[in-house]
Amino acid sequence: QVQLVESGGGSVQAGGSLRLSCVASGYTFSRHCLGWFRQAPGKEREGVAAISTASASRTYADSVKGRFTVSRDNAENTLYLQMSSLKPEDTAMYYCAAKAGSCLGTAFTINAYNDWGQGTQVTVSS
Repeated sequence: QVQLVESGGGSVQAGGSLRLSCVASGYTFSRHCLGWFRQAPGKEREGVAAISTASASRTYADSVKGRFTVSRDNAENTLYLQMSSLKPEDTAMYYCAAKAGSCLGTAFTINAYNDWGQGTQVTVSS
């Protein structure tokens, strides 16, 4: 059974940092493009960061470039999102997601991802 479980969310003040983790089970993790998405209340879900199978390619939303870093440990079946210089507008539920194969051209295409975690809440106060 495919399962993605996020953790690491919480409440921080603006300028602070958090590290999200996503542990995968039930499939060959290393063969999947992995992404982080977020959804704020009243807004559509949006892509934040994505990383290719061998970490050769990383894609970031313009709003998080230079502040967030996505990484993966295929041996541990774990995806990470290091978030720094957090802003109130980063407040959202954060989800990890997986899709078989390449990230190319579909890194932030929500419908391209087959598997999703349950989400972890990030709240940034000013």
